[in-house]
Amino acid sequence: MPQLDLEIWFMMLIHSWIAFLVIVVPKVLAHSFTKVNPSKKTQKMEMKTWDWPWH
Repeated sequence: MPQLDLEIWFMMLIHSWIAFLVIVVPKVLAHSFTKVNPSKKTQKMEMKTWDWPWH
């Protein structure tokens, strides 16, 4: 029965992974994002100290 022949399925697995690694991965890595985040304005936040009685 051809369904139980592991050599065929193994070769299909290998070929699909090779296609994935050779074709898809470089296209995804070459993608450049068009939206550029504006520079964030830095605000110095005023920190209040905690005036808790400790005794």
